[in-house]
Amino acid sequence: MAYTVTVDTDECLSSGKCVADYPEGFDFDDDDLAVVAPGVSSLSDDQLLRAARNCPARAIHLFDADGAEIAT
Repeated sequence: MAYTVTVDTDECLSSGKCVADYPEGFDFDDDDLAVVAPGVSSLSDDQLLRAARNCPARAIHLFDADGAEIAT
């Protein structure tokens, strides 16, 4: 995994798409908002791009090694 992943909980709609598609990489917090799970490092960059692109709220953000946000 070359990307750093964050979830903006202010943007998250709790749709669960990321958790359903990639349970090793995303989970819900106590407020049912998506968060990055410890297993996210097992996801490929392609899987992370898919997760970000499929997020209905666009709450998943990816950053390259230089800290620049990846357009999704």
